[in-house]
Amino acid sequence: MKQKAAGLSLAGGTIDPSEAVVTIDEFEASLSDAAMPSGLHLALKALWWDGRGDWERAHEFAQDDESDPITAWVHAYLHRKEGDLSNAAYWYRRAGQPVAAGDLNAEWQAIATALLASVPPNPRS
Repeated sequence: MKQKAAGLSLAGGTIDPSEAVVTIDEFEASLSDAAMPSGLHLALKALWWDGRGDWERAHEFAQDDESDPITAWVHAYLHRKEGDLSNAAYWYRRAGQPVAAGDLNAEWQAIATALLASVPPNPRS
């Protein structure tokens, strides 16, 4: 079943931002910290680095698991931000997401909000 989250569809169950391990406000506040919050999924680690202005490091995390549709969604966003729209379209398809065309900051916020509310934490980090 597909659910809507922050204007974007995400496969999975009901998305309730109040159940997130880290809220979007905490996630955004952590961008000025020396270290990211622990337990984040690779996709959220990539968004964290991008939010700090380090596209290259973000892209490294996005490439770490190219078979994961969640990480592919962030990979798509990163290539759209880079201006490589054909590569971005490929990753949006891999993620099962529509190709985004709006404001990049709004897309970052929407992806982060959706993932924080629905992606289980990574117990290895």
